[in-house]
Amino acid sequence: MGESTTTDASLTRRSILKLGAVAAAGAAIDLARPPAAPAQTPKRGGTLRLAHQLDPVTGFDPHLTISFITMIPLSFAYSRLVKVKAGPSVKPTTYPIEPDLAESWTQPNDTTYVFKLKKGVRWHPKPPVNGRELTADDVKYTYDRFLSIKGNGNRPVLEYVDRIDALDKYTVKFTLKEPNAWFLDMLASTSTWIIAKECVEKFGDLKKAESVVGTGPWMLERWEPNVKISYVRNPNYFVPGLPYADAVEVIIDKDPSSRLAAWLSGKLDFGPEYQQVVRRLDLDVAKQRKPGLQLAEYPWFTSGLIGMKIDQPPFNDIRVRRALSRATSLADIFEANAFSQGVWTPNPAVPAASAEWTIPIDQLGPEGRKLFEYSTAEAKRLLAQAGHPNGFKTQVDSTPGYGPDFIDFVQILLKNWKAAGVEANLNLKEYGAYISSTIYGKFDQMFVGLRGAWVDPEAYFYRYYMPGEPLNVMNVNDPKLTEMIKLQRRTFDVAKRKQIVWDIQRYLGEQALAPADGSVKVVSAWDAHIKNYMPNNGFDYGGRMMAAWIDK
Repeated sequence: MGESTTTDASLTRRSILKLGAVAAAGAAIDLARPPAAPAQTPKRGGTLRLAHQLDPVTGFDPHLTISFITMIPLSFAYSRLVKVKAGPSVKPTTYPIEPDLAESWTQPNDTTYVFKLKKGVRWHPKPPVNGRELTADDVKYTYDRFLSIKGNGNRPVLEYVDRIDALDKYTVKFTLKEPNAWFLDMLASTSTWIIAKECVEKFGDLKKAESVVGTGPWMLERWEPNVKISYVRNPNYFVPGLPYADAVEVIIDKDPSSRLAAWLSGKLDFGPEYQQVVRRLDLDVAKQRKPGLQLAEYPWFTSGLIGMKIDQPPFNDIRVRRALSRATSLADIFEANAFSQGVWTPNPAVPAASAEWTIPIDQLGPEGRKLFEYSTAEAKRLLAQAGHPNGFKTQVDSTPGYGPDFIDFVQILLKNWKAAGVEANLNLKEYGAYISSTIYGKFDQMFVGLRGAWVDPEAYFYRYYMPGEPLNVMNVNDPKLTEMIKLQRRTFDVAKRKQIVWDIQRYLGEQALAPADGSVKVVSAWDAHIKNYMPNNGFDYGGRMMAAWIDK
């Protein structure tokens, strides 16, 4: 296969508003697709080798964390009722739903869904489940636990479910409290893995690696903390012939330079960063060292997340919130970023990576558009109007756990704010503490992190702005916004729902509740010998790799 290259460097010379329009028109999701090759017969065998940026210190229980460092390792071993389709035919930033454990489903009315399970699906041949057949009781047990266990940050995915009934061995019915047009998208989330009751009974919870017994394409064989996670092929996987690879080896390495060196020296088959990305800073050397390197370019869901207590001064003043955005130079941030090197796209409340649901920046209201127009002088004027002619001091909590490139972003952001008069003291927390406390509101004034954990677009306004939600750490309680969010949930007509979602994004921009933000247009990379693979956003590495094969 020949090498493919990115074609969008000119984006660095366009205005932010034009960038937004281009993203919505589809140019921001152009795929640098390797040239088509003659059809080949897949080869079985070999080991897929990739990198993971952090050790799963959050444990392996999918109901006790929302962290990518847990959900990604689980994607190789678990299954769910439905999933996001994967493979070369699926363009990154599109997320079509297809069956996984479900054979089919019906929707008798707006609040009822009935799923027929595939027959003969077997759990991994490991204790304590020992390869027994999966049944509707397993589905009911999983989601009853999902909804009842204390500390499940992903509970909003299914909190509107009233009850789950196993009608017979292979039929399960979900009854919702109210209509939700996103229900199937929610079920495809990488937090909805089907788990085995025997594992919970034996281990008490699912934090230990030994408790990872699923129905997925590979079985977790061994976890060596801070070294690697090893998987072997599930001999009884329910998709005939899959997976092609006999094993998967996930190397755990916190150091970007070390990960890059491992890839360049042939120890990895995929780009060394999250979602198999290669930083643009390293792209030229990778092309030189890896003939036939295959590349795909697309915007990340991953982007900055700024939290503040808007029910407390000074952030309860809309002028202060607007000032922080006007003081933020996204161009500075993304020009310096090793991943982007100036190639990026702006994000309204729903990231540009959700190509079908994000609103173009030039379609925001006037005040929403202004948030993306960098002006230190305007930021100072707004702060003075708000009673802070000399600025103010604040504390910003964050974590080094996302890596040195993230910390570079934070430092530029704080430098921008300081130029406008906002002096922010940076308080760094260990990643485990940050992901279990800070993102749930345990911070004094502000925090800066990353968002991008979900591929369902609703998560980006429901979870952050709906009253009572754990991630609504800004304590937003806006009746008009709440009603719009509820309305789009019960709107099954896609075109009408899209207009409501656009209105929500306009409103969040006007109220300065969705600060100026952007995403890198990343480049994912995989070696010439990896066939039938295409990257995408989200934690489902296993789903995207199970049909890939190694041509060696």
